[in-house]
Amino acid sequence: MSLSHTAAEYMLSDALLPDPGGSRARGLRLELPSDRLLKFITVGLPLFLVSLAFAREFSAGSQISCFSPTNFTGKQAAYVDAACWDSLVHHSFDTEGHAITKSLWALKVFPYSLLVVAVLMYLPYLLWRYAATPALHSDLLFIIDELDKSYNRSVRLVQHMRKVQQASTEPERFWEEYERARRERYFEFPLLERYLICKQRAHSLVLIYILRNLLLLLFLAATCLYLVFLHLNIFFQDEFSCSIRKGLLQAEPHIPPLIPCKLVFFSIFQLISVSVGGVYILLIPVVVYNALQLCQWDKGLLSIYEMLPAFDLLSRKMLTCPINDLNVILLFLRANISELTSFGRLNAVSALREATPNEQDIDTVVDFMTLLAGLEVTKPKH
Repeated sequence: MSLSHTAAEYMLSDALLPDPGGSRARGLRLELPSDRLLKFITVGLPLFLVSLAFAREFSAGSQISCFSPTNFTGKQAAYVDAACWDSLVHHSFDTEGHAITKSLWALKVFPYSLLVVAVLMYLPYLLWRYAATPALHSDLLFIIDELDKSYNRSVRLVQHMRKVQQASTEPERFWEEYERARRERYFEFPLLERYLICKQRAHSLVLIYILRNLLLLLFLAATCLYLVFLHLNIFFQDEFSCSIRKGLLQAEPHIPPLIPCKLVFFSIFQLISVSVGGVYILLIPVVVYNALQLCQWDKGLLSIYEMLPAFDLLSRKMLTCPINDLNVILLFLRANISELTSFGRLNAVSALREATPNEQDIDTVVDFMTLLAGLEVTKPKH
């Protein structure tokens, strides 16, 4: 056996993709990077700020400071602070002298409302995890495995072609048979292509993904409106007049009708609400962008895999409306490109194809491998 034949065999053997050492199931990313960032910010930010608010409350003690009369003892002043914090009602009078009360309880429950916001923001991700992730996981495993196997089949096809060509007494006859086999699509891998076409007709994943983004958008808008309501009605009133003439103290003449109080934590709550509202407003365009990704195809990945024999999902105009499960799968294939070993090989072949002077001689990875194996000598030119 000549040195060139031996080198060609080693080259083709090295072109085969090795079997994955471990399970791909553990390394698959079932969330897009932008979705993961949204989850981290929308859920983590309110939890972080609430923890700061609670730490401030535990370290500073009382969250209210009332100006009790000078004749009150220390215990009486502490009772005034506790009673006004429990009621948290602002008493005032209108121009006609009628009493007006305004509840400030929203300030008291504000940290707990942020906990509710964090739980609501996590609900869309729970929906995606339990409704869509199992099906998406199995789809990605199958498609990634089949794409790598299709590449290996192409390399083994070249190995077989090389052996047949060496054993053939009529090289021109061999290439005529090869061209006829290409025209009649003997080299196609119908299982993968038909599976992708089947996913093009399915809409379960895309509906769940759209619902997830709509829920997240709804919760972001509702939180912003809630914070605007607090600012317009409560968050500009750090001082209020409290009345402790209730129950047994109602008939006590030495107790003034109204006692001025000041909210110690008021500036902290203002800063927290502005931070959460500002960040959530900035995240709304990101959520809209994630949903709009489904309005166009990611054709870059499939166009690379058209280097496989008879894999022409794009050239045969099979990609119709992009709002389907196949488009969602393509987005997640792009996010899991590190698990797709054959993509790097085909991407390099595609780049070399563009740099080849006789570009028309390379249509598939089989053509490229035949050129590397030294079969281009007897291959008829197009």
